[in-house]
Amino acid sequence: MFRRSFNRFCAGEEKRVGTRTVFVGNHPVSETEAYIAQKFCDNRIISSKYTLWNFLPKNLFEQFRRIANFYFLIIFLIQVTVDTPTSPITSGLPLFFVITVTAIKQGYEDWLRHRADNEVNKSTVYIIENAKRVKKESEKIKVGDIVEVQADETFPCDLILLSSCTVDGTCYVTTASLDGESNCKTHYAVRDTIELRTVESIDNLRAAIECEQPQSDLYKSLGPENLLLKGATLKNTKKIYGVAVYTGMETKMALNYQGKSQKRSAVEKSINAFLIVYLFILLTKAAICTTLKYVWQSTPYNDEPWYNQKTQKERETWKVLKMFTDFLSFMVLFNFIIPVSMYVTVEMQKFLGSFFISWDNDFYDEEINEGALVNTSDLNEELGQVDYVFTDKTGTLTENSMEFIECCIDGHKYKGVAQETDGLSQTDGPLPYLDRADKNREELFLRALCLCHTVEVKPNDTVDGVTESSELTYMSSSPDEIALVKGAKKYGFTFVGVQNGYMRVENQRKEIEEYELLHTLNFDSVRRRMSVIVKTQSGDILLFCKGADSAVFPRVQNHEIDLIKVHVEHNAMEGYRTLCIAFKEIAPDDYERVNRQLIEAKMALQDREEKMEKVFDEIETDMHLIGATAVEDKLQDQAAETIEALHAAGLKVWVLTGDKMETAKSTCYACRLFQTNTELLELTTKTIEESERKEDRLHELLTEYRKKLLREFPKSTRSLKKAWTEHQEYGLIIDGSTLSLILNSSQDSGSNNYKSIFLQICMKCTAVLCCRMAPLQKAQIVRMVKNLKGSPITLSIGDGANDVSMILESHVGIGIKGKEGRQASRNSDYAVPKFKHLKKLLLAHGHLYYVRIAHLVQYFFYKNLCFILPQFLYQFFCGFSQQPLYDAAYLTMYNICFTSLPILAYSLLEQHINIDTLTSDPRLYMKISGNAMLQLGPFLYWTFLAAFEGTVFFFGTYFLFQTTSLDENGKVYGNWTFGTIIFTILVFTVTLKLALDTRFWTWINHLVIWGSLAFYVFFSFFWGGIIWPFLKQQRMYFIFAQMLSSVSIWLTIILLIFVSLSPEMLRIVLRSVRRRSTRNPNLELPMLLSYKHIDSGYR
Repeated sequence: MFRRSFNRFCAGEEKRVGTRTVFVGNHPVSETEAYIAQKFCDNRIISSKYTLWNFLPKNLFEQFRRIANFYFLIIFLIQVTVDTPTSPITSGLPLFFVITVTAIKQGYEDWLRHRADNEVNKSTVYIIENAKRVKKESEKIKVGDIVEVQADETFPCDLILLSSCTVDGTCYVTTASLDGESNCKTHYAVRDTIELRTVESIDNLRAAIECEQPQSDLYKSLGPENLLLKGATLKNTKKIYGVAVYTGMETKMALNYQGKSQKRSAVEKSINAFLIVYLFILLTKAAICTTLKYVWQSTPYNDEPWYNQKTQKERETWKVLKMFTDFLSFMVLFNFIIPVSMYVTVEMQKFLGSFFISWDNDFYDEEINEGALVNTSDLNEELGQVDYVFTDKTGTLTENSMEFIECCIDGHKYKGVAQETDGLSQTDGPLPYLDRADKNREELFLRALCLCHTVEVKPNDTVDGVTESSELTYMSSSPDEIALVKGAKKYGFTFVGVQNGYMRVENQRKEIEEYELLHTLNFDSVRRRMSVIVKTQSGDILLFCKGADSAVFPRVQNHEIDLIKVHVEHNAMEGYRTLCIAFKEIAPDDYERVNRQLIEAKMALQDREEKMEKVFDEIETDMHLIGATAVEDKLQDQAAETIEALHAAGLKVWVLTGDKMETAKSTCYACRLFQTNTELLELTTKTIEESERKEDRLHELLTEYRKKLLREFPKSTRSLKKAWTEHQEYGLIIDGSTLSLILNSSQDSGSNNYKSIFLQICMKCTAVLCCRMAPLQKAQIVRMVKNLKGSPITLSIGDGANDVSMILESHVGIGIKGKEGRQASRNSDYAVPKFKHLKKLLLAHGHLYYVRIAHLVQYFFYKNLCFILPQFLYQFFCGFSQQPLYDAAYLTMYNICFTSLPILAYSLLEQHINIDTLTSDPRLYMKISGNAMLQLGPFLYWTFLAAFEGTVFFFGTYFLFQTTSLDENGKVYGNWTFGTIIFTILVFTVTLKLALDTRFWTWINHLVIWGSLAFYVFFSFFWGGIIWPFLKQQRMYFIFAQMLSSVSIWLTIILLIFVSLSPEMLRIVLRSVRRRSTRNPNLELPMLLSYKHIDSGYR
């Protein structure tokens, strides 16, 4: 009998993949049977990525998967093994620095995950063994152990509730860390074990449980009222005893945890693409120089001049091998075209830049006394590239705080607190033309609110006799039920609690009324209503029902609907959650039949849900409509304004919630995700189950919606965001069961296109609402959108552990530091106190981060091409001998000292548009969308600009050297002077180019730009032996000082800098003229070269 009972509540659906048998207390059911201990996983939770043993090889492997790191490793090995023009230190040292810094950073982050895991795994639990409470660590719990959990403790694994301290075997649980709901849910002990409330009695239990194998479907498991899930918390119950059925990584919570993967930003992908282009340029240069070297040496005089005779070994060297080593030598010579220091600068920019988010006072929340938190700085620029925002509802968009707003009774509206103590109405009898309904109807309505619910009163709040109403504390699985009970209390009817099966209500005359609770017809998403059957003190049997208007109206008298319907529609447009209240009297004979049917359905072992649904459907008919209620799920401050700003910025917002469709829909209206003129397309259980065959109905609806949207929106509309304002707006609503049907339809060959049609519909909708979503389904939705054509950038924001999977799956994860624990904020990339902070985080910080780092990347490739192109051209004039144009000190210092600080300061401080302007005009966000500044057009502009300037540097100086003597005394300048002149022009040009690009000047910018130029001059004098005479013996002795003594060199440097910067200066002048000639100067803002032009008044 006991085994059968467990089968009923735990086995799940009849068609299951497999089952497991769990022996309670790890004792065999029969002493005659041989007991073989089964092997299940232990109770350890593992979210870390590395161990002490695999950290070094695994981390190095992951780092060298980066193209740049692998490239620099190859170059370093070439410099070590081949005789090259430059030292291995020039590439090995920066590479070692980048690898070390990254390893330390990732190791620290993983250490934090290890520490969090140990907090859970080493926590103290109590196991019942040999009739004693044994203290153990959580990780040592085995499947079958009987666990004792006390009030306010978290369940250490998935448990079957055997008994509790209460007589009726109930306990109250909050699942905030699982589904985001902070309200108490009631769970019931197995009927056969309710009496086992002591350690001795529970240890003597001999039973076996047959249950399904571990599944990730969270909501399927939330149904059984005996199953307590890991992560939930025991509330208002002193202690419970439960048997472990799923442990460790097999618990529902762990199965819904999406493992952390290393995220790459769109900018990093662009860097890799640019790197490949520049690698191709490098290889081309090396191949050209190698080929031309041997063409040059084909002449015997050039191959072996009299002053440079080859050794015997050189003559005997295999020519192919010599060509290969020459090719590698040229690669090393031109290696500086690939900027290794860029990766160091990018890491520093990301790390230092992330502090601006933490320091932003606008993100500070006084309630929790905290500001924003940056968990990873690798994705700062990704905040400026978001295309899709996926947000949770409860605790993210809303405060999860329901408030009773108003109600209507027989078409009469009631709002505010009643001032009369003897009821809402001051007169008796029906008053159809006045503001009050009949007094009896008012009282009936308020009694319905006090009785039709599953609210519990917190223990110790009720006393014998008259109850102190003001001290009552209500608990319920649904916050709106509490709001309705409190609403009735405002009008004089107070729900006191349930005692011995009787619901107690204090009426307006302070009298206690008792109603025997006969049956509760629980709410479900298909019926969208709930009912109770009660017996009054006079013996009358009443059914009270509340539910959505679409679920209640077809079941009441038609003439009662019209007056109520007007108020319901008005409240819905205001964004309130509405419920209709109805009742009917049940004759004693009818109740006997109804009671028998309900008991039979509840006891059924097969098709139990279907049978109960059928009985509920028969009972809830021919009712009388009393009125309706309006409850506000209070939105977070500025949630609606934030969503409007995100829409204006061109972002598509999807709400992914585990809540009911009606609740989520009303919230979407309240936060302006859905407008009043938005036409909603529904793909829900209700719409699908209208047909006997769900797949056919689903296909029919998908086809119908696609045709409608294709007619409305032209095919492949590029400016779809603009089309939204010109055409009818559409919103899509889908629930978890329908999504599963779509995603699993691939098994049916005739339904392979379900997913593609669904995505086509989603792309055409301005907003999408996904309700009744399990955590992994949220992640599936995000993954599905990530894999769309064009790979749009996704952002997920949530506050509970049920949001962790989608936060980890998306490109950018935002955690809300809310009331539901810190699981989301710990696993996120960024954490903010409120949803409203997302606006500034994206529109201001994200915009500026992207512009800064995009400019940094383009500038680095630009300045290094300027740097190495003269070196390439010089080979044509030195017989391709691999002679360096620049001194080794200049080669090493160029990227490290002379040009690094100005671009670092720019990438940290630049504000090409004021922050207030960015937040007040969200349309500016669209100008940088789609990685606009790192597309082919801007990249080619920077590349051609660098090629132009590098050519000017070299040939301008070359023509200067056509005059053999540049000094008054007839002294001839050599190749080091030639290279130093070019290098001087180079340093000044690329630094002044950055000065021209800077629009937001600070003292730091002035210091690093002019300071870098001054440092270059100082270093050149120092290296030339002027300041430090001990350097007399090296080849650069007095070169720089002698160079500056020539007036012609001064004029050449100034002229070539001006010619090199002339394209930039011309562009600035043309932009200024264009800005002045624009018709709407107020809307004209400073723009970067690669800004998108959009049809919004910005040109």
